[in-house]
Amino acid sequence: MNYDEVSPRVYGQKESVYRILEEAATEARRISSSIQALAGTKACKGVQIAGLKKWAIQNKYWIADRNTLGEFSDRGSENEVYMDSVNEIVYKLNDFRYADDNLEPFFERLRIHNGLFPDCEYLLHGFSENRDGRVCAVISQPFVRADREASIEEIAGALALMGFIPQQEGEYFTNGEIDIFDALPNNVLHGIDGNLYFIDTICLPASNNYLDSYKTLSPNWKK
Repeated sequence: MNYDEVSPRVYGQKESVYRILEEAATEARRISSSIQALAGTKACKGVQIAGLKKWAIQNKYWIADRNTLGEFSDRGSENEVYMDSVNEIVYKLNDFRYADDNLEPFFERLRIHNGLFPDCEYLLHGFSENRDGRVCAVISQPFVRADREASIEEIAGALALMGFIPQQEGEYFTNGEIDIFDALPNNVLHGIDGNLYFIDTICLPASNNYLDSYKTLSPNWKK
C-alpha cells in the first residue's frame, strides 16, 4: 500500500523559530532553576505561568485583546482556536495543559514539532488569556487547505517513512529519540495537494518518559 508523504518544507524556511520562543523558554527555565535552588523541586508550573505573564507585559508580548487575532473558531482539549481568514492564519491559545508541572517541555515541544513538520510550523507570538481567564501561549500556524482528515493508515504510513514506529497499538509513535502523541485523524489533515499536515500532535523527547504524564492529562488516552 502506498502512503502520502509528509508535505515538503514550503513554509518558514527557518533554522529556528522566532526570537520570542527562545526568550520565553529562557525565562521559564530561569524561574524553574530559581525554584529548584530554593525548594529542591522543578514542579513550578503555576509560578512559571504567573512569571511569564508579568514578563510578557513588561516586554510587550502580552496580547490584551485576543479578538484581534481573528474570529473564534473552536475549542480543543488544550487550545482555544481563532481564525484570521484574511491572512489565512490559525491562532491557538494553548493553556499548557500537557505541560504537567513544568513549562520547559512545552517550549521544547514546539521546537521538535517545527523540526519534524516545518510546513505547519508553530510560531510563538506572545501570551494572552483565553475565555476561561487562563494565561495561554499564543501560537500560530498557516491555514491548511484540506479535503478531509487523514486516515489512521495514512498517518501510520507517513510516520513510518520518517522512522517512527507505533507503540501500544498506535497510541503513540517513537523513533527512539522522539515520541509523538495525538497522531489522530482529527489532528492530521489530508491537504488538497495530497500531502499530510500534522497540525496538532504532541512531540516530546523519548528519553524523558512523558508517557505516564500524557496518559493522565489527555482525554484521548484509552481508559
